[in-house]
Amino acid sequence: MLDRLKSIEDRYEKLNEKLSDPEVVNDPKKLREYSKEQSDIQETVEVYRHYRTASEQLDDAKAMLEEKLDSDMREMVKEEISELQEEVESLTERLKVLLIPKDPNDDKNVIMEIRGAAGGEEAALFAGNLYRMYSRYAELQGWKTEVMEANVTGTGGYKEIIFMINGNGAYSRLKYENGAHRVQRVPETESGGRIHTSTATVACLPEAEEVEVDIHEKDIRVDTFASSGPGGQSVNTTMSAVRLTHLPTGVVVSCQDEKSQIKNKEKAMKVLRARIYDKFQQEAQAEYDQNRKSAVGTGDRSERIRTYNFPQNRVTDHRIGLTIQKLDQILEGKLDEVIEALIVEDQSSKLEQAGN
Repeated sequence: MLDRLKSIEDRYEKLNEKLSDPEVVNDPKKLREYSKEQSDIQETVEVYRHYRTASEQLDDAKAMLEEKLDSDMREMVKEEISELQEEVESLTERLKVLLIPKDPNDDKNVIMEIRGAAGGEEAALFAGNLYRMYSRYAELQGWKTEVMEANVTGTGGYKEIIFMINGNGAYSRLKYENGAHRVQRVPETESGGRIHTSTATVACLPEAEEVEVDIHEKDIRVDTFASSGPGGQSVNTTMSAVRLTHLPTGVVVSCQDEKSQIKNKEKAMKVLRARIYDKFQQEAQAEYDQNRKSAVGTGDRSERIRTYNFPQNRVTDHRIGLTIQKLDQILEGKLDEVIEALIVEDQSSKLEQAGN
């Protein structure tokens, strides 16, 4: 581990030199590439240097015990050794986590797709609750949200809503949301006060750059049609809505959120690119040894991952057995407690795998 950390530190210093090179400074592409690489390893280098300093201090303190010391000084040194040992152990564990291979998608923006599933109108209303929850979470993180496509029901729920969250590291925190979310509550339309169970599905896709997904124009069929639903006088009169079909994979995306056909096509292309990229990733994940998968996982979209129980103000994440009596706060976007627990579980699982 120490050899690997030393090589990372050497690379960090080399990047410092490159970023001072006039040739690199005048090349925006190289400057961006090297700056990002340096930023990615900066925390690891800083913790490693802290670890090295603490280790050296620990060795010095242990050496002092070999000298002739009075009883008071010996106790002080022993206390210092105890504190330094704890610090070195803590830094060692942190370095192990930092050395876990990083998901290349972690820094990306996110395209989220929420669909009402089992439960009819109640499921559509719950899909709306989830959309608001993620929108509030994005707002609390200082991220921006943009609706790509929405299919609104008569009572204000969503059969489907697709939206983008723009923010550094958005995917790293939201990728664990993939799966089926279950709600237990008394619907407003239920006169008998019985608790109903409904579900909505969430797909969290990393935004894909053009260079990551090679899509040829000849492989895309473009259909235009009149918009439907809320939208003013232009609805059903202009062919502004766009449907893109990627012929090799069969992936279909529609967008009618904008009044401009060009803007709808741009939004649809972003979603199409993300879905195709995700499809390739899902296929690669399926080939991965099932026994080596993380306990948290981000792949199985049919997996029931979480239950939101309104009568008991309770949220349970079934993957890690976490139950929190703060449903009201979580629906207001205060998701960090759940997300942090999922990240810790995922890191622990990967560390355990690395040790096998």
